[in-house]
Amino acid sequence: MALEWVVLGYAAGAEAVMVLLLTIPGLDGLRKGLIAVTRNLLKPFMSVVPFCLFLLMDIYWKYETRPDCEGESCSPTEHLRHQKSIMKSQRNALLIGAALIFYWLLYSVTHLVVKIEQLKLRVERLKIKE
Repeated sequence: MALEWVVLGYAAGAEAVMVLLLTIPGLDGLRKGLIAVTRNLLKPFMSVVPFCLFLLMDIYWKYETRPDCEGESCSPTEHLRHQKSIMKSQRNALLIGAALIFYWLLYSVTHLVVKIEQLKLRVERLKIKE
């Protein structure tokens, strides 16, 4: 089950890098290529959303079906395993949240950058006409 978390981590990392590259000032020469690449990758990255929902349901199912380890009913080893499982679930939930937020940011930033480029072209056309 670790492979799916690795894939989600790489997807969130790729989204973060693209958002960073789109928002760094001074990359005007690369911006058109970045916009084209990002717009083409938005649809495949949309698969992150149902994948995150599936993983969130997996975390919830593990939470509901895990054995309770309270008091003296379990050994120190079982108690440690229980605590480690809870920490992994919390880490994975943060990764899901980060992947969803980065996808939303990438979508929003790409939309705004495209709109800005269109407005720049419109201003240049108006200046040429005058």
